Amino acid sequence: MATECNVPNRTIFCKDNIDVLRQLNSECIDLIYLDPPFNKNKEFIATLGSHAEGASFKDIFRDTDIKDEWLQTIREDLPELYQYLTGIKGVGKSYNFAYLAYMAIRLIECHRVLKSSGSIYLHCDPTMSHYLKTTMDCIFKEDNFLNEILWCYTGPGNFPRYFPTKHDVLLFYQKGGAGRTFNYDAARVPYKKLRTGKTSGIFKEDYELSAKGKIAEDYWLEDRDEMTPVSRLKRERLGYPTQKPLSLLERIVKVSSNKNDIVLDPFCGCATTCVAAERLGRKWIGVDVSIKAYELVQERLIDARALASEAKHEHQLKSSEIFLRTDPPKRTDLGKSYREEKHVYVISHPNFSEHYKVGIAKNVKARLNSYQTSDPERRFKLEFSHRTSYFRHIEAYIHQKFENKYEWVSGDLKEIIKEIETYRPPSIIESQIDR
Repeated sequence: MATECNVPNRTIFCKDNIDVLRQLNSECIDLIYLDPPFNKNKEFIATLGSHAEGASFKDIFRDTDIKDEWLQTIREDLPELYQYLTGIKGVGKSYNFAYLAYMAIRLIECHRVLKSSGSIYLHCDPTMSHYLKTTMDCIFKEDNFLNEILWCYTGPGNFPRYFPTKHDVLLFYQKGGAGRTFNYDAARVPYKKLRTGKTSGIFKEDYELSAKGKIAEDYWLEDRDEMTPVSRLKRERLGYPTQKPLSLLERIVKVSSNKNDIVLDPFCGCATTCVAAERLGRKWIGVDVSIKAYELVQERLIDARALASEAKHEHQLKSSEIFLRTDPPKRTDLGKSYREEKHVYVISHPNFSEHYKVGIAKNVKARLNSYQTSDPERRFKLEFSHRTSYFRHIEAYIHQKFENKYEWVSGDLKEIIKEIETYRPPSIIESQIDR
């Protein structure tokens, strides 16, 4: 169920986006566009003397960058995703796992904050698009995948051994609820004309439809201005190393949101998404680790070249306040005494007498199903589950009290269940005695 957003319009957070995402209210965002690092294994630095001078980011990922708590959360909440990420360790570059774990924990939060009617566009390139597609299938579910859009462009390139790569990838998903926005007229492009002046194609078009054009396919070509890379758009070029053209973002915002909807960009960089949303009458929130995002969005919204030509609209934008936050917001959709709850489960298999899998799951049925997929006869059985806010304390206690190996513990089932039901963390017991 959608909730009110706990962040004011026109807010830029200078913070690691995972900290901000975790504190946004659930289901309060209409559209998410993110242009994260591409796993290029190098550092990007803005051009000296440019508007963006001082901005930089590392597109380098190693196992030391990954927090155990992220992996623990993924294992508990999305066991299929955890299995997939674990398998990635033996595939491709050694740092692919670190990159995908970094992205997965953030995409999980993107899914949570997105309204049930919302949409998300993940901008990447062929470096990791295939891995990210599977990651998003695990989080957003395969049936909610809508398009793989190719942003095609041209440029210098002489690769005698293979074809030059000249496209990026946009992975387009919906959250899965009713009422998703898709303003198809905003995605129309002019029909190409033959030399005879006739519309190309085998179907007749009446005048009205021909004037509107056709809905763009899932490959966006450079023959229109919005498909031109910023490197060749002098009026927009800021020197930011991965800047995207404003019109590209305007198409996404026009198509997948309505006026006054809330647009979120968790990797806002030079704030192109924020500018596009502002110009089109949407509310917006941006997050970036660099203070430059805040400086650039102010400059770009005040700069007449980046605004609509109407003087009234320009004056309105100049007088609008932009908020800078260096601390994460506070959720308002949870009670003051709220503590997250998950299930501590006990699962058995007839081949392993008096041995039980004891672990944590947000969704017990999904966890049981993940075990069943490894057994053709599907003989795993859920013996017991206990929903509690002290799930990690209890799991650790059971694995210490009973002989164990990996997730398996050995012992009497009734005794294991009793220990789970009656265990209280020492700090809780002490506080009750003090009262």
